[in-house]
Amino acid sequence: MDLKAGDRVVAESESTERPPRHGVIEEVLRSRSSARYRIRWDDGHESIWTPAAGALHRAPAARKQRAGARS
Repeated sequence: MDLKAGDRVVAESESTERPPRHGVIEEVLRSRSSARYRIRWDDGHESIWTPAAGALHRAPAARKQRAGARS
């Protein structure tokens, strides 16, 4: 997966007792073997993330509400 700065992402939890984390990629940091990402999480924290296979993915796009549709 080719993620870039500005992408909203979801990081799957390694525990069934914790929900997935949501955030925005601030910077893509490359290493020889794989990419690492500087992510600002929705809770305000920031971290460098080196995802395991399938642990980080692009968040689904927010659905736009049709004009005139009721909530």
